[in-house]
Amino acid sequence: MALHIETPLLNSRALSLHSERAIWLKLEALQPPGSFKIRGIGLACEEYARRGASRFISSSGGNAGIAVAYAGRQLGIPVIVVVPETTSERAKALIAQEGAEVIVHGAAWQEANALAQSMLTPQDAFLHPFDDPLLWQGHAGMIDEVARAGLKPDAVVLSVGGGGLLAGVAEGLQRNGWDDVALVAVETQGAASLAAAVAAREHVALPAVSSIATSLAARQVCAQAFAISQTRLLHSVVVSDRAAVDACQRFITDQRLVVEPACGAALAAVYGKVPDLAPYRKVLVIVCGGVTATTQQLDHWSTTLS
Repeated sequence: MALHIETPLLNSRALSLHSERAIWLKLEALQPPGSFKIRGIGLACEEYARRGASRFISSSGGNAGIAVAYAGRQLGIPVIVVVPETTSERAKALIAQEGAEVIVHGAAWQEANALAQSMLTPQDAFLHPFDDPLLWQGHAGMIDEVARAGLKPDAVVLSVGGGGLLAGVAEGLQRNGWDDVALVAVETQGAASLAAAVAAREHVALPAVSSIATSLAARQVCAQAFAISQTRLLHSVVVSDRAAVDACQRFITDQRLVVEPACGAALAAVYGKVPDLAPYRKVLVIVCGGVTATTQQLDHWSTTLS
């Protein structure tokens, strides 16, 4: 039995009327640990367990860490998640709630990741937050579900952090023969590593990240995500933190679901009617989810962001 669920695919009347095109939502926010991450991480954990791993180690203070902890609990395998000092108390609590050991180390993810890597023994499996072909293979399943439902979109809108979701969606499109479907890759200002690479036509890294959308806070996207941006139809879109938060709050009203700003980035492209969507009449939005933000936190950001 898979660790993820087949999520609902809904036509949103509110977003369709607002954007003047058919908007379909793939509701990955309804996955048991709260985000799409469990698709790929669940597949990877199951594979590593078959190979004999007796412990899982990860280095994510966000939704990937929560997904690894959830998968470990379901499979009966202990989990250690190393998180940086910037990780919120809520995120740490959600990881611990799944029974994982949480270790706080370093000012940034790179330092937490270095410690996690140093802890590995031959009996351990390392779960990268976004850069692993097994993850992409698992994430691609959401597009298989859309195809089985009989919907072929003109474009897919999704948020980009490290690029794991982008790589998975692209793989799903390819294996369903949908190479003509456009990708609209959305990031927030201060975390737009894909946009920087697209502009430079080179796999560059940001000097730092400053967005509140911490789940998008990768200084450099994975090489696979950059390769996709160079080989298929992809629109790179950057929105403000404020637009992402506003989109989250509008989404609560329209769809009665709470998601974090990392997911709000993709929604902001639709609410903001970005010009990149103009050619497309049937649009699929990956509502990737995220559980590290609350309504109270969204309200706080709404009153403090310019």
